[in-house]
Amino acid sequence: MTDATIDYAAVFQGLPGMVALLTPDLVYADANEEFLRMSGRTREQVVGRFIFDVFPDNPNDPAATGMRNLETSLRRVAATGERDTMALQRYDVESTACPGQWEERYWSPVNAPLLDPDGKVVLLVHRVEEVTELIRARGRSGGGRTRVLEAELYTRARELQELNERLRGAHAREREVALALQEAMLPTSRQSAGHQIAVRYRPAVGSLNVCGDWYDVVDLVGGNRIGVSVGDVVGHGLAAAGVMGQLRSALTATSRVADGPAQALDVLGRYAHVVDGAESATVVTTFVDFDDHTISYSSAGHPPPVLVRPDGSVEFLDRATDPPLDARPDPMPRPQAGTTFSPGATLVLYTDGLIERRHEDIDRGLVRLADSLVRHRNTDPEALADAVLLELLPHGGATDDTALIIVRL
Repeated sequence: MTDATIDYAAVFQGLPGMVALLTPDLVYADANEEFLRMSGRTREQVVGRFIFDVFPDNPNDPAATGMRNLETSLRRVAATGERDTMALQRYDVESTACPGQWEERYWSPVNAPLLDPDGKVVLLVHRVEEVTELIRARGRSGGGRTRVLEAELYTRARELQELNERLRGAHAREREVALALQEAMLPTSRQSAGHQIAVRYRPAVGSLNVCGDWYDVVDLVGGNRIGVSVGDVVGHGLAAAGVMGQLRSALTATSRVADGPAQALDVLGRYAHVVDGAESATVVTTFVDFDDHTISYSSAGHPPPVLVRPDGSVEFLDRATDPPLDARPDPMPRPQAGTTFSPGATLVLYTDGLIERRHEDIDRGLVRLADSLVRHRNTDPEALADAVLLELLPHGGATDDTALIIVRL
């Protein structure tokens, strides 16, 4: 049987558990038959309506917070694009036959995002495990002891959920500190010897997967030359920010005395070997000579820089690519290549968050980047940087952080 012969609508309706689809605004887009049967609602009462108009909290019982907890979970999934498994919840569900009468139910929900090719959340999958009858059966058969166990189960579930909330709070605080450290180490603008340079850093949305990306511009010794680099550290949060700062500082110092970008990366690779967390970091560095109109470059496992010429032709600087830092047990000299440019050309370095998409070949992202750069090549670097980010990053925010640096040559 091929995908084309599978009736996925029938599969959805025939799922043995309660499953509903919600829009990011928490409006029911669909619900399977089991969901409607177990919740005591018809399709007309559910589809197209806001979830908490269908299932409000019990106004007569302040302890009935299941719906409020569910709303928090669903909005978090919509904002972050990350799955959320909730602890067992007690819900008071209003009877449709007798409005004002509430029935105590026990549901265990799992909420997961459905993403489009750009990583934007387009639907929420809301799956519910119904355990009300199990708890009632235990209550009838076990008497007082079962009621005690039931209460203990519910209490432990609530404690787990509270612990989950505290962990999320700690996650958010660490993310805030890491971003502050990142901002302090990465300047928001850069003028080097009168050259036009635009820099951007965009953290991942709703995730701790931030602070591993970095960029740098350094004035080189001898002539009208600059070094331009970007890198990406494996990891996230404060640890990645710390490693990023060490590698960036080391490359800045090394570039000032190195004969070329390959030698700078050779030295950086040896340094990365003694820095915990620096293994498998990627970086590309370019040395731009404005007097000779040349660019020399070397890459340690990083996506290639892009050179856009004034006539709109594009060259990917991909002829000197080597494995990431500290990837080899024994260091070897890294390759180096070069190219020439005409005044008015544009050099662009970036990290993979700008071009990568789930379930998509990276070449498609490179084509998108080149197309955007060519169409906006006559704008100044600041406007060009904004246009590229607007066109290439998902509308709801990326799941990986992104660094971008643009130099008008």
